[in-house]
Amino acid sequence: MAATQRQLHLNAFLMEAGHHEAAWRLPESNPRADFDLQHWIELAQLAEDAKFDSLFLADGPALTGSGEYRPPGQLEPLTLLTALSQHTSRIGLIATVSSTYNDPYNLARRLASVDHVSGGRAGWNIVTSAGADEAANFGLLERPDHALRYERADEFLTVAKALWDSWETEAVLGDKDSGRYADPMRLHPIDHDGGHFRVAGPLNVERPPQGHPLLVQAGSSEDGKKFAARHAEAIFTAHQTYERAADFYRDVKSRALAAGRDPDSVLILPGIVPFIGSTQREAIELAQRFDDLRIPEFGLAQLAWNFETDPSVFELDSPLPDFILARPRLQGSQSRSDLIIELAVREQLTVREILSRLGGGRGHFTFVGTPDQVADTIVSWFEGGAADGFNIMAPALPSGLAAFIEHVLPILRSKGLFRDEYQGKTLREHYGLAAPPNQFHESDAHFASDIS
Repeated sequence: MAATQRQLHLNAFLMEAGHHEAAWRLPESNPRADFDLQHWIELAQLAEDAKFDSLFLADGPALTGSGEYRPPGQLEPLTLLTALSQHTSRIGLIATVSSTYNDPYNLARRLASVDHVSGGRAGWNIVTSAGADEAANFGLLERPDHALRYERADEFLTVAKALWDSWETEAVLGDKDSGRYADPMRLHPIDHDGGHFRVAGPLNVERPPQGHPLLVQAGSSEDGKKFAARHAEAIFTAHQTYERAADFYRDVKSRALAAGRDPDSVLILPGIVPFIGSTQREAIELAQRFDDLRIPEFGLAQLAWNFETDPSVFELDSPLPDFILARPRLQGSQSRSDLIIELAVREQLTVREILSRLGGGRGHFTFVGTPDQVADTIVSWFEGGAADGFNIMAPALPSGLAAFIEHVLPILRSKGLFRDEYQGKTLREHYGLAAPPNQFHESDAHFASDIS
């Protein structure tokens, strides 16, 4: 029997009016999309109708910028996912939630609840929160050290997994004749006492339908890759070139193997921001239309935030300053800052040109071309060992997502690389991932030692 053809995993990364920083300024855009529930419902249904594996909501516990040039806020993502779960039935629902500014019990409970409410479609993008402004919102004068944030996140995941496992599947009896609702021997305290948390357990929510919500990670620093090798089941990542993406792919897969995991159970999805035109010229004109709407002051503020410095250090028509090119050690997103430096050096860009390149997707791979060119690029990365799928980051929403669905998906389907219909009901089934064994179940007792 012939082996089943490997297929792409596609995630619709949704961001209010679109990923381009000026998307809200387009005549056809809804500038209040960020708080318009109907906008989000329509996007979710559009992605589900196209049979995307999942949709994804980014988040951070602080205002994004000053609010002067781009919408700075967003609805709390687990609340929004819960609403979207009632207007969809199959698509996976993934949201970013910080491990740094939450506690394991409350967050494990909320994520388990979303998985129940959605029928097993929840995913958690685990971040450690890089911004000093985020720390200030939680009473901290300084953000926690980069390595310490990942150390805490590692213990956080150990606790969350134990809490999700604290109800065995057979715990609920519901025996009306005997009057026994549950078997208390199958409800387990976790009695965790670690360096960052003391948690008794058990959770007060039944084990999620997926066992654990799908665990996603988005950091590409050394600490981030170590964490991903231990915990992540999908990785959202940013790369500007195939070569960098392929290097990252090999590195993370080998780390997963060294951690005793099946590398095929760790899916890597780079981001792509596609500007799609029926001809190359039309695609270029579309991208230029967006670029003409950018406000340089916004881009400079974002660039300064990335490098933890002041916007005044940059000159628009000069290269990056020498002290930036020296790659100072940052407490924020080190991997994203390194990506920007590599882009600037490789293409010998001025600051003005850097801002243009970052305007579409904040450092994610921006591609301008025809549907065939977009599809060919996706296929070459996928078949060449640089990706298991992609985050589709439409520059404007809903138009950019609709264009990808209408013009690129049929090409991918004609190559047998993307589904026509959903085969499973849960997010794990879409991603081809098994439910994790329960560490407290007798038949899975060996598993407890793997996460202790």
